[in-house]
Amino acid sequence: MTEITKCTSNEPLAIVHEYFQASDFIIGGITSLITIPTVPPTFGENPHYSFNDDFLILTKYYQHILALIFAVKEINETPHILPNITLGFRIYDNYAGTYTSYATMKLFSRQKKFIPNFNCEIQNKLISVIGALYSGISFKMAHILSIYKVPQVTYGSPLHKNDSSEAYSFYQMAPNEAHQYKAIVQLFLHFRWTWIGILFKEEDGERFVRTISSMFSPHRICVAFLKRLKPFYLGTILDDLDWLVEMYLFLMRSNANVVIIYERNMMILRMLLYLPQMELVPKEPKGKVWIMVAQSDLASYFYQRKWDIQVFYGALSFTVHSNEVPGFRQFLQTVNPLSRDDGFIKNVWAYAFDCMFPKLLPTEKTNDLCSGQEKLETLPGAFFETTMSSYSYGVYNAVYAVAHATHAMWSQHFRQRKIVNGEQTFLQDLQPWKTLPISSCTESCLPGYFKQKQEGKQFCCYDCFLCPEGRISSQHDTDVCSECPLDQYASKKRDSCIRKTTTFLSCDDPLGMSLAILAISFSLFTLLVLGTFVKHHNTPIVKANNRDLTYMLLVSLLFCFLCTFQFLIPPGNIICLFRQISFAIVFSMAVSCVLSKTIIVLLAFMATKPGSRVRKWVGRKLAISIVLSCSLIQAAICTIWLATFPPFPEMDLHSETTEVILQCNEGSVTMFYSVLGYMGFLATSSFTVAFLSRNLPSSFNEAKFITFSMLIFCSVWVSFVPSYLSTKGKYMVAVEIFSILTSSAALLGCIFFPKCFLIFLRPHLNVKEELIRKKL
Repeated sequence: MTEITKCTSNEPLAIVHEYFQASDFIIGGITSLITIPTVPPTFGENPHYSFNDDFLILTKYYQHILALIFAVKEINETPHILPNITLGFRIYDNYAGTYTSYATMKLFSRQKKFIPNFNCEIQNKLISVIGALYSGISFKMAHILSIYKVPQVTYGSPLHKNDSSEAYSFYQMAPNEAHQYKAIVQLFLHFRWTWIGILFKEEDGERFVRTISSMFSPHRICVAFLKRLKPFYLGTILDDLDWLVEMYLFLMRSNANVVIIYERNMMILRMLLYLPQMELVPKEPKGKVWIMVAQSDLASYFYQRKWDIQVFYGALSFTVHSNEVPGFRQFLQTVNPLSRDDGFIKNVWAYAFDCMFPKLLPTEKTNDLCSGQEKLETLPGAFFETTMSSYSYGVYNAVYAVAHATHAMWSQHFRQRKIVNGEQTFLQDLQPWKTLPISSCTESCLPGYFKQKQEGKQFCCYDCFLCPEGRISSQHDTDVCSECPLDQYASKKRDSCIRKTTTFLSCDDPLGMSLAILAISFSLFTLLVLGTFVKHHNTPIVKANNRDLTYMLLVSLLFCFLCTFQFLIPPGNIICLFRQISFAIVFSMAVSCVLSKTIIVLLAFMATKPGSRVRKWVGRKLAISIVLSCSLIQAAICTIWLATFPPFPEMDLHSETTEVILQCNEGSVTMFYSVLGYMGFLATSSFTVAFLSRNLPSSFNEAKFITFSMLIFCSVWVSFVPSYLSTKGKYMVAVEIFSILTSSAALLGCIFFPKCFLIFLRPHLNVKEELIRKKL
């Protein structure tokens, strides 16, 4: 019999009203189940063919079809959505975009007849089209769908409309791609990846490169290389082998260890990474991190069944959020090729399980027959996933969006269609692991170094130099090293600031302890000498040259030794005020005693001449007057010092790198050196008088010993000035203490050692007769 069908012209009318006259609504679907042809397609090929060896099937994408079937089934079983209406669907494969226009036109025709621009099924009305996986295909479909004002809900790649496509009716289930761009930049900043390679394919890849590159520069991320992946087919793989090898060697030898892949199904990348297993290229050391965008999917073809997938371990993949839909996993378990015939399942089953369905006699025997008892959940994820993928979730939501919109129009509760958006998506968190490589033009500058741009290269290429002394950089890839605060110093590696320790010259310090031991020793020697002279006060050697001056000198020297302990106490307001003052007055008294001794010796010799009037000046009063007057002058200078600009405690932050020195600031430098200058004047005067008196006849003449002691004394304090000025911190204090001890010890030793020698070892010479005999 011949079927007679009444067909009406399918004119592009405003067909909303026709929807309400229909008993069943149809959702059209354009899928990309078959994505890669084995040979380049030829224009004008007969579209009326089924699956054959000219195309390869990605069985993983069959889940998109099952998601649509499951959603329609759920809606038809839900009474409150489209009551009394059956929602139907048609699905056509576009054969990798080769027959997109043909498949789109089929949606408007009767299921078993194809009469372009004529509607032969008035019972079913096409209300929407869901498609497709790739945006390029969606735009091709829009050229036809927009004529008939049929909306298209896309579930695949995000659409980027241009001026010519603004009139197209698109409803996009995929999230805005701008979120992915931001996530990629944040990922690179987190791991400090600044040297990035990009592999891309198709027109969408060019747009991706333009957009992501513009976002890299503000964050100082550089593109190491851009490589376009050329399309190739299994039938021409031998012709493309040289290109594959060249691309593999380039990738493995590039110093960009992080590479973004903008490819739909990772086929070319898997081919590249499989080359070492085919022994076509040398095995290069691993260490590349592959960044796969949300548009990419790791799906396998039948010939890749035994390929090692470990080459992708360590790769990072962005994906669109997907919820686990209740009942979907159980629905997948019911899928059986023997009980269902949707035009796709047997071919998918054969490719997925590497088996075949008998086409001839039922009694034909083969070891590779499909039993129909195979389970989809036993397939690896690269062939099929039982967890709903993000794309399938988009299809599921798209069906519900269309159903709810249709329900709103049908119930007339809304005059305007309302599309229920899918749940807001977000990118899954990516946790770092321990073998992540660094991808940069040059090695990252470690803390403690700063970077300097290499001439003639991009800003991502730079040299690393150690921070100057006293400066630090605490982060990687620092442009400029920074100074530490005054109370901190740079670490040895110059990567952090360390707080300085507060210190001063104390008895706990080895140097301070040594000086303290010397001071104690000299003080004990002074006490020993003083005790000896007190014990032998009636002997001629003690009486000679004014016994009272001798006692005053020994007491002054004792205080000189003891005053050094003021310099070993923590500097404070009281200590800083009195340690220089007390030292100056006591030391001036000691030098005044020496000066008085030399003057008395000189006057005593002059008084022995007949008729000399000098005799009346020689006596105890003169000696006391000289000592008091000289000491009072020094006291007056110190009083002026205290009244004008007295010493005060301070912290020296600059002298030592690792320490803050507590010290006394002398206040007025002029007054400090005035005090030293006056002591120098007394010492010089004493040395001069002693030098002039050195040859005077006397058994116990001290002039020679005083001359030698004052020579040492003056030498010490002359060398003190440059030494004091050339040192800093606590070493300045040590120089002053050492000068005090040395000069005082010179006076003690040179003047009193010869006398002690006579008292203890030559007592027979310590008699008046010997003194008279020596004079004669």
